[in-house]
Amino acid sequence: MIKVNLLPFRAARKKENIRRQVSIFFLLTIFVALCMYYYNISLNNKINDYNVKIENIKNEVAKHNKITKEIADIENRLDVLNKKTGVIKNLELNRKEPVRLLDIMTSMVIPKQMWFTNLEAKEEVVTIKGFALDNKTVADFMTRLEESKLFDSVNLMTLKQQSYNKNINLKGFVISCNKTPHDNAGTDKATKQ
Repeated sequence: MIKVNLLPFRAARKKENIRRQVSIFFLLTIFVALCMYYYNISLNNKINDYNVKIENIKNEVAKHNKITKEIADIENRLDVLNKKTGVIKNLELNRKEPVRLLDIMTSMVIPKQMWFTNLEAKEEVVTIKGFALDNKTVADFMTRLEESKLFDSVNLMTLKQQSYNKNINLKGFVISCNKTPHDNAGTDKATKQ
């Protein structure tokens, strides 16, 4: 019987298997390292892209904030201009009011029987101070004011006897009137009377 020694073949085969396994291990380690390196580079590129996008968005936001600030500044200036033009229009509308009021008051005065010492018009209230010869003259003047339709209410605030030049006794009066809302037709009617 012939005996064949297979031990060296098995040992060589075993060494070959170990070498192959070690080679596969190193190749897999290198492959995994390359995959991780590629993935890391890919993530870094994405991070850089997002950082660039964030920087661009911040620049755009800064531009828009600047534009928004300019728009707010323009709106503020426009509001100021609108207020100024409103005041000018209001002044233009009311500039003839004192002249018209004086004209109306002079037409309502009872001649040679009463005199004004002070005529004050504040917004919707007119205060008249003056002297009259008697109570009836003051009452007639108040009736004329009520009939003029220029005033909602005419109120006698004070009426007292005062001496003028020590010889003449006159009636000092203070009358308060509330203007009616602006109505050109009523003003024209009162002016014609």
